[in-house]
Amino acid sequence: MSQDIAVVVIHGMGSQKAKFSHPLRDEINRRVGEDNARKIAWGEIYWADVLAPRQKAYLRRTKKSNDLDFLSLRKFIIGAFGDATAYRKSDDRRDTAYSEIHEKVDAVIEKLDDPELPKKPLIVLAHSLGGHIMSNYIYDMQKRQRRRAGTSNFSRMKTLAGFITFGCNIPLFTFAFKKEHIKPIKFPGTGLSVANKDRARWLNFYDPDDVLGYPLKPINDAYKKVVDKDIAINVGGIMTSWNPMSHRKYWTDDDFAKPVARFIRSFL
Repeated sequence: MSQDIAVVVIHGMGSQKAKFSHPLRDEINRRVGEDNARKIAWGEIYWADVLAPRQKAYLRRTKKSNDLDFLSLRKFIIGAFGDATAYRKSDDRRDTAYSEIHEKVDAVIEKLDDPELPKKPLIVLAHSLGGHIMSNYIYDMQKRQRRRAGTSNFSRMKTLAGFITFGCNIPLFTFAFKKEHIKPIKFPGTGLSVANKDRARWLNFYDPDDVLGYPLKPINDAYKKVVDKDIAINVGGIMTSWNPMSHRKYWTDDDFAKPVARFIRSFL
């Protein structure tokens, strides 16, 4: 059976494991109902295995020859901020994290592409650094800067109907440019049906206590136009909802999962 929509989930910075998206997928499926859940083609973009082995190897080498304090904290910093610094576009496309991670995205998008449904809506759920990664990927696709990419409307992001960013840190990567030179992706996709284009939204969720998640509309006037809403929510429990640990707690929190499920259900 051909599914009506495709939903891809991408993780952010730090230590992650394969199947990281399953709790969110199961939560959304439960909320949209069994019949609707069958109409969703899910895809998981797992890219931590690109950088984690390099980071772990460096720590092993370092611990053998150096005396370092706060190893647990250093492991967190290398995993989190090491991801952000390693993921950058380079003129040399060989052996770069930027290209390797985008190849991971290519593989998932290719599996979800359905020639029988050329206007199949695509919804992207992107956490943390994953929002920056997918923004770059979509931008490159729209500018035809991906050599290995497919040629269908779906693979070219022309059926992008939803961009759900949460705990997103895109603003941190914009400071190298003057405000007026910062360009967001084109949204919604130009290959959508009229009805789905009307339903399309870029929704950005952030917890005010999450120091790695930020509103996007204040970036500049271009972002103000393309991002439909910056939505402040409160995620996490007693120990995490009031501090930076909230960055890890969006996935199945009611404040996040409920409106996302409602948005996805509008396409079914």
